[in-house]
Amino acid sequence: MTPTATGGPPGTESARRAVEAVWRIESARIVGALARYTGDFELAEDVAQEAVAEALVTWSRDGAPASPVGWLLATARRRAIDGFRRRSALDERYALLAGRLAEGETSSGATAPRDRSDELPWDPDRIDDDVLALMFVACHPVLSPEARVALTLRAVGGLSSEEIARAFLLPVPTLQARITRGKKTIAAAGVPFELPPPEERRERLGGVLSVLYVIFTEGSTATTGDRLLRPDLAYEAIRLARMLAALLPDEPEVHGLLALFELTAARFPARTGPDGEAVLLEDQDRRLWDRSAIRRGLAAIGRAVAIGRGLGPYGLQAAIAACHASASSVQETDWERVVLLYEALGRVAPSPVVELNRAVAVAMANGPRQALSIVDELVASNRLSGSYLLPSVRGELLARLGRTAEARAELELAARLCRNVRERSVLLRKAAALA
Repeated sequence: MTPTATGGPPGTESARRAVEAVWRIESARIVGALARYTGDFELAEDVAQEAVAEALVTWSRDGAPASPVGWLLATARRRAIDGFRRRSALDERYALLAGRLAEGETSSGATAPRDRSDELPWDPDRIDDDVLALMFVACHPVLSPEARVALTLRAVGGLSSEEIARAFLLPVPTLQARITRGKKTIAAAGVPFELPPPEERRERLGGVLSVLYVIFTEGSTATTGDRLLRPDLAYEAIRLARMLAALLPDEPEVHGLLALFELTAARFPARTGPDGEAVLLEDQDRRLWDRSAIRRGLAAIGRAVAIGRGLGPYGLQAAIAACHASASSVQETDWERVVLLYEALGRVAPSPVVELNRAVAVAMANGPRQALSIVDELVASNRLSGSYLLPSVRGELLARLGRTAEARAELELAARLCRNVRERSVLLRKAAALA
């Protein structure tokens, strides 16, 4: 039993904190090891969650065990054995799996023979492969984008359904249904719990990176709600990106993505005011920027460059973020370099959002007239229909050109389309200033 400061049992709250801490740090390894043992991702995630629920009860009563991770893994493994044994009458394979799993039971159930190496909570030679395989399975292309995000945060990040639902402003039942459908989709598609073969790995890696990018982006600029930032979500994406960079040290885009996250998050302390209102880049107190995060971001982009295969989409975005991070003001930013980087990004990963951002950089480097022609081409192509970003930028450019009435109409349109309360208030304030 683990005593409290007063010498009594730890109690429910202490047990909850202990379980949450262990799960948040080690969930990927626990679920990964279980998925390898069972060959069934859905079962692995389910029995891991059952073990967490059992720990909340048992640790409240008996205190945390000497090896919390081993306890959780062994308890989950015992639950898997029970499930296989219940089904063994229907399928001989389940009986064989149950027997194999039972051989490795540890201190929370039966005791394994002392000379067995698998008394460890996981195989130390397989930890990295297990976690990496878990990421690839959670981000498998058979899943919808929403399911990939939910499963990654749940299975790899260790977040609860409640935490994920709160982060994305979803009802908990909706989020839980999304996770359940995702696991059933993986099972129905027969997705094996293994690393993709080398010839597929780089292509599949793009899917993993895009999921982390979606998570971070929602944390750094919330699409809906009354908060501009959801830092917990952004920092979880950073944690997962660091994990991935450690597992794949020779992949430049992984380091590029991590650099982008670090350099963007470095500005978080200056992006909102005391009441949570949005603070524009030109108005931010750069003394509040996190210099440690900037150093980490610059080091990560340095590693991406040093690998020598050139920068991909995330590395180029990180290089743009580095231009902002290295400048003492908006005016001192190397806008010519930013324009060149956006042009390169447009060739590597063309999109209307990239073009819109290039227009903003062109406006800063060469003035609003040239930038407006780029934006008007986007309007004519109808490629950003329904997005508040396009009228927002167009309104800014028109205001700089002295076309006040048109600028105000564009900013008011942007405000109507914007679903984030904080960003909407900025747009309305700008429109009002042009009245």
